[in-house]
Amino acid sequence: MEQLRHMAEWATDHLLGKLLPFWGRLRDDEYGGFYGYVSYELQTDEKADKGCILNSRITWFFSNIYLLYKNGLLDESKFREYGTTPDEVLLLARHGYEFMRDKCIDKENGGIYWSVDYAGNPSDTTKHTYNQAFAIYALSSYYDASGDKEALGLASGLLDVVEDKCRDDIGYLEAQSRSFGPEENDKLSENGVIADRTMNTLLHVFESYTGYYRVTGDERTKKLLREICKVFATRIYSPELHRQNVFFDNEFRSIIDLHSYGHDIETAWLVDKGVDIIGDEDIIDMIRPMTVDLTQQIYKVAFDGRSLPAESENGVVNERRDWWVQAETVLGFVNGFLRDNSHTEYLDAAIHELDFIKEHVFDKRNGSEWFYRVDKDGNPDTTEAMVEEWKCPYHNGRMCMELIRADRTGKL
Repeated sequence: MEQLRHMAEWATDHLLGKLLPFWGRLRDDEYGGFYGYVSYELQTDEKADKGCILNSRITWFFSNIYLLYKNGLLDESKFREYGTTPDEVLLLARHGYEFMRDKCIDKENGGIYWSVDYAGNPSDTTKHTYNQAFAIYALSSYYDASGDKEALGLASGLLDVVEDKCRDDIGYLEAQSRSFGPEENDKLSENGVIADRTMNTLLHVFESYTGYYRVTGDERTKKLLREICKVFATRIYSPELHRQNVFFDNEFRSIIDLHSYGHDIETAWLVDKGVDIIGDEDIIDMIRPMTVDLTQQIYKVAFDGRSLPAESENGVVNERRDWWVQAETVLGFVNGFLRDNSHTEYLDAAIHELDFIKEHVFDKRNGSEWFYRVDKDGNPDTTEAMVEEWKCPYHNGRMCMELIRADRTGKL
């Protein structure tokens, strides 16, 4: 399809020509891992703490770029056009993996820290389920790229930690202390509430377990994925509101009237892809009405014709345009179109969103990448860093990779 081909061609150029070199330059050859902070002015703080989520996502990013080559979606010649090779990208993934293995994982108590200092010493020792999930995701991808069974063993060990320490009879927990005692969930709570459980953590446990299941075929993990799907369908998704609830008390009661547009459009395509990997028709039949409804509702009530606001609280729209929301919007609408080609409005929406990204969200300064946030008119928020513990190449890098995949295979 011509429109998808054009999007994929841009995505290839952007991924290999802009995002890959930006993040590759953040490699710390003295202390390991990748530098944890770049200011809006593009000044790197080499002594900033290194978020373990950030380093997991960077490791995931490089691993999955290499997998484009390994899986036949990009030729080696394409890498060489941009002054690199697949093997050099795999070495960057290896660099991230070794830092995760040696510095981010708590050898005494198990699990991965929230952050370490610039030299790799524990800084914030919170054990958050969300963070464990991204480490599993990164390690599974690195194993897929490299064949390194040590990485798969670490992923398996972290999955055991999540199942043994980070859940109860009701569902998955959030923040815990270094030794897995109670701790307030301030890291994944916003909008003036402190949540006992969150949609966001559950979504990324699902994502990480899907990645682990894809490379292992582990039946226990498949069973866990089926259970998570049922929680989404029965506790997270509200068919009456045509959206997901976001923050919950311990009994999965919603504690705020919040419509997270970005998370809904991300869930729509990400869970669709996950249930395809699970491959069970009963799960697909249960989940697909939800993802169809989420996509339709975002298009109907939130998308303004060229970009997507962050969220609506108590009916009041927050008009900021975060980088990750824009990336997920492209994929959510591409997914909606590919699954039902009669929805040409979704393809048009994805194209308009990508145009907004090109014009306003991508920072055209030499050697930069995407702004963290712009306003409705595309003006950047100069108070936000270009790199910090949340600002990473996961969303925009994944958008590029999935567009390449969509062009080559007809699906995300």
